[in-house]
Amino acid sequence: MTQRLTIRRPDDWHLHLRDGAMLAGVLPETARDFARAIIMPNLVPPVVTAQDAADYRARILAALPEDMAFTPLMTLYLTEETDPKDVAAAHASGLVSAVKLYPAGATTNSASGVQDFDKVRGVLETMAGIGCPLCVHGEVTDPEVDIFDREAVFIDRVLDPIRRAVPGLRVVMEHLTTADGVDYVRAHETGLGATITTHHLIITRNHILVGGIKPHYYCLPVAKRARHRDALVAAATSGDARFFLGTDSAPHSDPTKESACGCAGIFSATNTLSCLAEVFEREGALDRLEAFASLNGPAFYRLAPNAETITLVKGAPVAFPDKIATGVGPVTLFDPGFPLHWRVER
Repeated sequence: MTQRLTIRRPDDWHLHLRDGAMLAGVLPETARDFARAIIMPNLVPPVVTAQDAADYRARILAALPEDMAFTPLMTLYLTEETDPKDVAAAHASGLVSAVKLYPAGATTNSASGVQDFDKVRGVLETMAGIGCPLCVHGEVTDPEVDIFDREAVFIDRVLDPIRRAVPGLRVVMEHLTTADGVDYVRAHETGLGATITTHHLIITRNHILVGGIKPHYYCLPVAKRARHRDALVAAATSGDARFFLGTDSAPHSDPTKESACGCAGIFSATNTLSCLAEVFEREGALDRLEAFASLNGPAFYRLAPNAETITLVKGAPVAFPDKIATGVGPVTLFDPGFPLHWRVER
């Protein structure tokens, strides 16, 4: 039985770091294990221009502990006023790795998102021409659509029409939550990738609702039925290069989660690799963990995999902290609901 597993150092292709005191508190939890991460731009105000991205990157690097090595890969928040020339220049300089599409009102700090997709057609065409990926939060915000159906409806109403209208556009479907999403990715050979989160490989909607409301399992897109979770596990552990890790680790202080209108987001940066090793081991797929966490993402983003490696060791259950202290209050760490026997060797 495998007790040690050495893989290329992984990357996180979907990460929220926030800003200020929260950034300072949570950044080390990612930088400890991950070499790079795609940084989400939904700050207040959002990161919409190249200058915004440069300023935010500088704040991230200033908050990084001196003994840690980490590269933030910046994104721009797509709005109906986004300047295609600014996007092209930011991408050409290496400052920006992708542009993020939030349908207006879809998730935390998404009020500035897109409502009229015709207004961003020029930006998308420019991105297709330069090879800049579009990362999509794949949910419609129509109040008539059930929250558990928003991803499937988004594919039909928004994503597929966009890809047909701009056929050269490279797209990442972020944080897949449904078998519908998995099937859509598998049906397209090129130009389409997808991230899968740590928590969506583990939880279902029962974790949120059975036995009382569990706010620390509430995220957007919301967790779905077990059959959808199982489809995500099958995709992640398949070795298919179109699927790769994006934790969507999203910190909120406990008071903002544990309230009458709690924030959506699950913080998993600290124990993601331990959680993933358990999931992949259960599926008899430990030999495919490196592809999911360390190889497929760089290949889609046209980057080299990391040269350095990390080693996971199996032993007694790992004692992770329940919470991470930050300057804006404690942040509860994702609880997978089962013991974690794999740890990163330090």
